[in-house]
Amino acid sequence: MKELEKIQNISVASTLFILMVIIGLLTYKKPKNTFKLNTKTTLENITTGRFFVNQNNLDHPNYALIDIRSPYEFQKGHLKNAKNIYTPELLNDTHLDYFNSLKNQGKTAVLYGNNPEEANAPFLVLYQLGYNNLKLLKAEQHYFQNKLITTPVEVESSQADVAAFIKESVKNSDANAEINVISPIKKVITVQPKKKKHAEGGC
Repeated sequence: MKELEKIQNISVASTLFILMVIIGLLTYKKPKNTFKLNTKTTLENITTGRFFVNQNNLDHPNYALIDIRSPYEFQKGHLKNAKNIYTPELLNDTHLDYFNSLKNQGKTAVLYGNNPEEANAPFLVLYQLGYNNLKLLKAEQHYFQNKLITTPVEVESSQADVAAFIKESVKNSDANAEINVISPIKKVITVQPKKKKHAEGGC
């Protein structure tokens, strides 16, 4: 009787498990956004490419200005013809459709925030998603008497060949390389045998 109960329990458990697997497969959805470039390739491309735009060149007909600041800051003051796409809402379907349309039209999205560093994260996310039609504005935004003041900034460029450094690092980091462990030198202490003392006294 106990054996029969065990068999019934096992069959019920296996049936439930199979049902869970089937439900999981039926409800699985492929992620909408997947990176097309890995971090290594992205860093190599970014360090060798020219991704900065000066404020004086914004009148280019193929440039579309994207303000990644909050809607409050955008309403307070923004650059002419800029579109507000707040960073937390960057991957909304409507915004991704907009970036796709820019790419299809051969236009370049110029991202800007209060400073170039603020636009770095949105730039990297979009670039890894496959949007290579991106640039960053070399300018800072601040307010004076409720008016937006835009001032150019110099972005420090790396003098080193970062792409070559990354390639060399990958070559040197062979996962199967043997690691030579140097064992610590053991200190040998010699112990001198004690001399036996002669028995004292006698009769």
